[in-house]
Amino acid sequence: MAAIKLGLVGVGKIARDQHFPAIHANPNFDLVAVASRHATVDGLPSYHDVTEMLAAHPEIEAVSICTPPQSRHDIARFVLEGGRHVMMEKPPGATVTEVHDLIDLACRYDLALMATWHSRYAPAVVPAKEWIAQRRLRSVHVTWREDVRHWHPGQDWVWEAGGLGVFDPGINALSIITAILPNPLIMQEATLDFPANRHSPVTAALSMKDVAGLPVTADFHWLQTGPQTWDIRVEAEDGVLTLSRGGAAMAIDGVPQVEQKEEEYPGLYRRFAQMVPRAGIDADMAPMHLVADAFLRGERRTVDAFHW
Repeated sequence: MAAIKLGLVGVGKIARDQHFPAIHANPNFDLVAVASRHATVDGLPSYHDVTEMLAAHPEIEAVSICTPPQSRHDIARFVLEGGRHVMMEKPPGATVTEVHDLIDLACRYDLALMATWHSRYAPAVVPAKEWIAQRRLRSVHVTWREDVRHWHPGQDWVWEAGGLGVFDPGINALSIITAILPNPLIMQEATLDFPANRHSPVTAALSMKDVAGLPVTADFHWLQTGPQTWDIRVEAEDGVLTLSRGGAAMAIDGVPQVEQKEEEYPGLYRRFAQMVPRAGIDADMAPMHLVADAFLRGERRTVDAFHW
């Protein structure tokens, strides 16, 4: 199969840290050009926006969109209407409705559409799902605490409406638990802390249950300095499973079972390469539905202002 001619929109930290290395390591893709309002890439044609990029390079077959979520819908719709396949960084949009619109559009035009829940490609996620499937569960607790100043330095869009705030990392945890647990989750309660000068939360405490009554709780925090915490604890009747390092490691009753290097983005591009020839749709909305439900059910509290 000839390499897929790829364009990329949004040259920011995530594109440079994750997407470019994964693309360059995958022989199924040929990165033709990039589009970004604020950046260029050495050795590649660079354009101000997706319209200019696609006009200059009609040979592009698929586009990877790495912009902030607030602008993603218009870009993706333009790309799909132009007959090209789409991959979207997470979260796939700023609202639930706009992503469902893109799913409908991709189906109508027979094009591939992928929402990249990269944490589901962590090495311990599939083994965890297999272990859980064989057991009766008692409880699940998520602790997802990281430092926004380290991971999003100076990126004010994360604090704007639609930027999700602490749910930008928290949705990674939600993407894992919705993948490994056997039943849908229902949001029961949420407490969201909003900095006095921001439009998105800095912490979130969630209380959920699945449709069979399993209690699932989550603690999201965006101001943790030092070591970062990305843990999921699953208590079953006959043991305790712990996912750590965002799903890169798994232990059963404290005994390590999986401990591998994180290679989530290479897995995403392998998956997208499989989807393009058959116009597949991989855009599970369960993680985003839970975020929307947290905003709907959440008690909102105002806390100290956030400054970089």
